[in-house]
Amino acid sequence: MLRWALVFLVVALIAGGLGFGGVAGASAGIAQILFFIFLVLLGVSLVAGFMRRTN
Repeated sequence: MLRWALVFLVVALIAGGLGFGGVAGASAGIAQILFFIFLVLLGVSLVAGFMRRTN
């Protein structure tokens, strides 16, 4: 999922550099959403790993 966030970020940067504001904004928004989902899943995974070790 982090890979998709990076792909959308690159698309947003390229589109922004070429002057396609709508495409750049949409791609940046998708990249941001995917990045935050990745962070939440990372946090859940870390908590689950710590809980598994203590039991």
